[in-house]
Amino acid sequence: MERGNDTPISEFLLLGFSDEPALQPLIFGIFISMYLTTVLGNLLIIMAVISDLHLHTPMYFFLSNLSLVDICFPSTTIPKMLVNILTQSKSITYAGCITQMYFFLLFAGLDDILLTVMAYDRFVAICHPLHYMVIMNPRLCGLLVLVSWIMSALNSLLQSIMVLQLSFCTDFEIAHYFCEIQQVFQLACSDTFLNNMVIYFAAMLLGAGPLTGIIYSYSKIMSSICGIPSAQGKYKAFSTCASHLSVVFLFYGTVLGVYLSSAATHSSNSSAAASVMYAVVTPMLNPFIYSLRNKDIKRALRRFYGMAGTKGTIILR
Repeated sequence: MERGNDTPISEFLLLGFSDEPALQPLIFGIFISMYLTTVLGNLLIIMAVISDLHLHTPMYFFLSNLSLVDICFPSTTIPKMLVNILTQSKSITYAGCITQMYFFLLFAGLDDILLTVMAYDRFVAICHPLHYMVIMNPRLCGLLVLVSWIMSALNSLLQSIMVLQLSFCTDFEIAHYFCEIQQVFQLACSDTFLNNMVIYFAAMLLGAGPLTGIIYSYSKIMSSICGIPSAQGKYKAFSTCASHLSVVFLFYGTVLGVYLSSAATHSSNSSAAASVMYAVVTPMLNPFIYSLRNKDIKRALRRFYGMAGTKGTIILR
């Protein structure tokens, strides 16, 4: 990889949100608070599912995997941004930029696919309740998660390899807080037509495809719920998928908001600010949505707190 003057690339500059020195402590405080809340909240969900045998079901197996991804997703971008603020540096190495891009695309794709897998799980649970445990057996659950990882990994690997084929000129300033792939394309001297086509194809395959699966699953779910005679039965059936539906609306709503706002304003700063919604805010809010709307998670968290408190008392004694 070389510049136009045949000088090897060593680093990019991440411009972040603002050049104002007075705003840096505020930005640091906001993002470290959101990051720690995200990690702690999702870690509690994982620990609650592991510690409670009643939650060893397909639904909560997928939820714990989603929580793991929601820890990793912001971890690809926020720590580097915080380090840059602390060190008053904007640089990221070329290899670091490609690595960050790879893992960002990996976990973004995983988030998307896992939400579709969870929608399928709710479809089977509500539309085929008598065969639920037969269909959603441990082997299938493990296979669905494995396929999710493989599909997302292949996509992010392809995108990263194609970026490696680009040559860059003399401008290495990325108007974002991380190595966002479209922003990197804008710095390239070489033709990015093929790269853009691959991105659009991936967006259709890993974006529109899963969304279509979710819409289909919930259309069948709504049809089945409407067929339940009692109001209590309808409420009970809907409550089992209300949390997941809220997360789906939050994730896809913020993603669509990012791209619609960036397309309307053509501003890199507004795109960076909007991307925080799906890359940071959504993973932070997911644990709250599942814990506030799900009685099983609430009960498991209370048990987990009780176990932790008991162990702490024993240790102190």
